Amino acid sequence: MSSQREIRLNAFDMNCVGHQSPGLWAHPRDRSREYKDLAYWTDLARLLERGKFDGLFIADVLGVYDVLNGSNEAAIRHAAQVPVNDPLALITPMALVTEHLGFGLTASLSFEHPYPFARRLSTLDHLTKGRVGWNIVTSYLESGARNIGQAQTDHDARYDYADEYLQVVYKLLEGSWEEGAVVRDRERRIFSEPHKIHPINHQGTFFQVPGIHLCEPSPQRTPVLYQAGASSRGKQFAAEHAECVFVASPSKVLLKKTVADIRRRAAEAGRDPRSVLIFNLQTVIVGETDKAAQEKWREYKSYVSYEGALALISGWTGIDFGQYQPEQVLKHLHTNAIQSAVETFSTADPHKQWTVQALADWVGIGGFGPLLVGSAATVADELQSWVEETDVDGFNLAYAVTHETFTDVVELLIPELQKRGVYKQDYQPGTLRDKLFGKGPRLSEPHPGAGYRWQKQPAETEKNRLVM
Repeated sequence: MSSQREIRLNAFDMNCVGHQSPGLWAHPRDRSREYKDLAYWTDLARLLERGKFDGLFIADVLGVYDVLNGSNEAAIRHAAQVPVNDPLALITPMALVTEHLGFGLTASLSFEHPYPFARRLSTLDHLTKGRVGWNIVTSYLESGARNIGQAQTDHDARYDYADEYLQVVYKLLEGSWEEGAVVRDRERRIFSEPHKIHPINHQGTFFQVPGIHLCEPSPQRTPVLYQAGASSRGKQFAAEHAECVFVASPSKVLLKKTVADIRRRAAEAGRDPRSVLIFNLQTVIVGETDKAAQEKWREYKSYVSYEGALALISGWTGIDFGQYQPEQVLKHLHTNAIQSAVETFSTADPHKQWTVQALADWVGIGGFGPLLVGSAATVADELQSWVEETDVDGFNLAYAVTHETFTDVVELLIPELQKRGVYKQDYQPGTLRDKLFGKGPRLSEPHPGAGYRWQKQPAETEKNRLVM
């Protein structure tokens, strides 16, 4: 292959049973039903570090998929992302058993005030020695909003809220404590210098936060920023704020357009378009040979839950697919949302007649992302071709059966990629940001977060500096 760019890999998981492959929890070798046990997560962390994964990207959702047949029963019956535990508590024990693996925490800014949340981020960054990232999401499930007494707001309005949320977080993490504020001076009995710690005096549309950040600066101050918005407004938010962007394009044609759009928007926002790493959702089933991989895929496929897949699809799109028969051809269904879905998947396989059953089959292993099946050489060829043809930087790998999928990647696929010179032989030193970008542990100009860092200027008062 002509591409010699390093391929980045994250593992994609969630603190639940059925993440992206509904029904496969029942496979005899699947461990996802152990999600409540620390050993499940520490074993996974050690495995991923052995494979030199950049990180474990932990998804989350606060709410239940209850669009299918107007009920949550299908999601509950097939464990389609319910039950689901909080992801934050997983990170510290996994960090304790690893040295380099990064952790991408999905946390919605819709349901927690930025003042206590900033403290959670700083705490995790301290405890992991700077190996934390934050996947910034604005929650989309109506069920989640209802259960905290809110009405789901308009899509674009949620991003206006997110813009101000980020301002508050940047002010707390970057601007409240100066470098050198913490002195730990035993002789003078002074731990921190009060005149170097500043109230942020934020008075905005959604938040009023007058005080100081509660934590001393952590190794990265602001964790590595991930974003996963697919809409035009979401991509604009990502272009302005995200250092890593997670997308889920089922075809090279669509992914190429998405990557180019994000890089263009980043450039228009005054950032280096190459400073944004873009990861596509991908699932791989790897075997010793192509035949062995195909046999494994057929075995996995026999466990897929059709109803569980429909629960996920209905929740993701807001369309109740329970009203249609499995053989119903999607192009004959006249709603804007379904037409968009058909166009998306038609580019992945234009010769296929997309029925409700076919869509469920696609989603049944790995969600909306593409599925690659084959030997290590076959899958490596495909991953390289995706990088070469779309300009994507890497992949968030979902599992079919856990930890088996990731074990096959570590033991079969990664040695093949290393042999080709397109995958790292070892980790870079330093924080997660150091490892990903090699330019130090902190946000750097022209990222907007860096602009909130304390810089005492004679013509500028403290209040004016931090209100911005």
